[in-house]
Amino acid sequence: MNTASGKRLNKYISDSGFCSRREADKLIEQQQVTINGKPPELGSKVMPGDVVKVNGQPIGAVADNKSDRIYIAYNKPIGITCTTERQVRGNIVDAIAHRERIFPIGRLDKPSEGLIFLTNDGDIVNKILRAENAHDKEYVVRVDKPISERFVKRMAQGVPILGTVTKPCQVEATGRNSFKIVLTQGLNRQIRRMCEYLGYQVTSLKRTRIMSISLDTLKAGQWRYLTAKEMQQINQAVAGSRKTSERAEQKLGKEVKYQPKHNPDVAGNNQKPKSTNKARVKAEHSDQSTKGQSHRNSKPTRPANQKHRSNANSSDKKSRITGKLSLKK
Repeated sequence: MNTASGKRLNKYISDSGFCSRREADKLIEQQQVTINGKPPELGSKVMPGDVVKVNGQPIGAVADNKSDRIYIAYNKPIGITCTTERQVRGNIVDAIAHRERIFPIGRLDKPSEGLIFLTNDGDIVNKILRAENAHDKEYVVRVDKPISERFVKRMAQGVPILGTVTKPCQVEATGRNSFKIVLTQGLNRQIRRMCEYLGYQVTSLKRTRIMSISLDTLKAGQWRYLTAKEMQQINQAVAGSRKTSERAEQKLGKEVKYQPKHNPDVAGNNQKPKSTNKARVKAEHSDQSTKGQSHRNSKPTRPANQKHRSNANSSDKKSRITGKLSLKK
């Protein structure tokens, strides 16, 4: 079977419009996906004629053309959850009730509102979401107390959250308790965590723009199809964007670079023998200073063997001398 003609399983699932590649990877890890009745591994390929099922229901990838792709702009109200899991009450799929299977590009917290895209095009999702692709997302935020110049400056410079420091961003005060912020990242509850670090609590958060697309007159709970002109702008913006993270590509590059190479000097007489010699000298010194203690602190094997051999040689020599004396007698 020619594996070159296959399609990666997560792409096959996302192309079907079932969910994004990221969600597909989770389903695969949770063993909710099968290929021809067998659970696959991450990175598995789907070959022509293979039957792919998610939770026992077969799915099929759509044709590789953009004519049947769906792109939706939705003004998510507070209380709607950005998940494709239909058993979750208030999920975004049921809220839109589209006849085709679609999924959100990214997410907004349940208590947040504003613009979010939905699609059945798995290829475009990561291109928009990857932080290193630096696509703008604009928010208007209200907090529980008056903001200061220091607050605005610290937010713009970057705040330590989730084991990292947020990237520099645009922040502008718009009122006594409100500000506008433009992010290129999408860390979990990023704005709320940034504010909490500086001693503020978010009371309302609304996303007003993604890249060149704004909410405009779209009311809460309403959705519309993106126009051909808007999609042209988006496609131009993501034309040079990565589908995978730079860190993942660098890791893959290191692995590929490392595996085929073999340098005999690495396992030869360079650093490893030097380290071994140092350890031996240290052990011998330790043994001399702790002579007479427990077996754990006894002399190293090599000196003991040398002594044993020396005693054996001495015994043999003594026997030979005794033998000679016996003959003389």
